[in-house]
Amino acid sequence: MIHQESTSTTNRDGNAFAVWITGLPASGKSTLARALVKELAVLRVNAVILESDELRKILTPTPDYSAQERDFFYSALTGLAALLVSQGFPVIIDATANRSLYREEARQTISRFLEVLVDTPLEVCIDRDPKGIYGRARQGLADTVPGLQIPYENGSRADLIVSGTEESPSDAALRIIAGLRERNYLPEPPRSGAHRGRLLPEEEDLT
Repeated sequence: MIHQESTSTTNRDGNAFAVWITGLPASGKSTLARALVKELAVLRVNAVILESDELRKILTPTPDYSAQERDFFYSALTGLAALLVSQGFPVIIDATANRSLYREEARQTISRFLEVLVDTPLEVCIDRDPKGIYGRARQGLADTVPGLQIPYENGSRADLIVSGTEESPSDAALRIIAGLRERNYLPEPPRSGAHRGRLLPEEEDLT
């Protein structure tokens, strides 16, 4: 599903970007994605979240999570993200994408791209299990859970690694914003006192 944080500023300036937040199921990707959108909104950047579980309801309504289906789904997800970025909408991709080639396809397709790995130990993810994914695996109702039953290729090419246990979502989001600024995907914040020596319009009204 596409989630968009509403602000008064649009991004139709050709400088949009995509951030792919990857990690094991229940690692904290969705929480971080929401925190990142809120921090970007403070900067008046209107970002869109592409959340994999919600998009599956549209692209693969009866998913079997086979390798072939994942190939189709992540190719479609990358295409949708690239389309939004090309139209000037910053995109936050919230998706495990267990094979690194899925994220690499996005990197090759979207020039302004940042991959973020949420590093959370498997045992912590199993203990959290908000969607019951690991529980279904234990009951024999799922056999393709990344990191548990099939490989999860973690971010060997990740541009940034954040902790899913030792960092707050807001702190991790601020580190992502710093990474975006380092790559000139976001402007640097205005320097304090940059207008010193001249009066701003609102200051003129007070003199």
